Amino acid sequence: MTDILYPKATAVWLVDNTSLTFEQIAAFCELHPLEVEAIADGEAARDIRGADPIANGQLTREDIDRAQANPDYRMVAVKSRHAELLKPMKKAPRYTPVSRRQDRPDAIAWFLRNHPEVTDAQISKLLGTTKATIEQVRNRSHWNSPNIKPVDPVTLGLSGQLELDELVRKAAEKAGKKQGLAEGATLRPASETGAPISDEDHDDHHSEDHASTDEDDLD
Repeated sequence: MTDILYPKATAVWLVDNTSLTFEQIAAFCELHPLEVEAIADGEAARDIRGADPIANGQLTREDIDRAQANPDYRMVAVKSRHAELLKPMKKAPRYTPVSRRQDRPDAIAWFLRNHPEVTDAQISKLLGTTKATIEQVRNRSHWNSPNIKPVDPVTLGLSGQLELDELVRKAAEKAGKKQGLAEGATLRPASETGAPISDEDHDDHHSEDHASTDEDDLD
């Protein structure tokens, strides 16, 4: 079945502009009939503007007329080139202009100095660089190491301020959770856990008591 472009918005338009049954609209928009009924009653999708399936090429007026004349008829969406163009596009991979690529090591150095909690993978994704380059900057084996100076990526134009702040916040939260788990993984004394005392420990304890008694006798 062809995916419907903006199913709820399409349902709103069909409710307002046709006499189709809730079941017909629900089947076409891949919604539940009760959801379509709620739209018709004004209980749902109040702020959604209707999307005309005829205008976007997924339905014809003839098909709607046929469905209105026969409640058992089920409309089928056609694949529309126009609808395909309107679908949300996936975010393209980050592209850094050639003129800015030489600034990446400076941004990497800034992260390594000021935010060691940010992982190499996060730096790589934000700056569009490789883990190998990050390691070269870290151990100063980069070909341009003498000229690398820590500069934040916002100043260099490699990222936005909000994007950088969100990355640092997430890294700090993750690092805090790991630290909390490490601090909590300490051994508890046997007296708290109820673990049995070994015979060796018992003998040592008995020897200490005997020595204490001898000292009292000397006094």
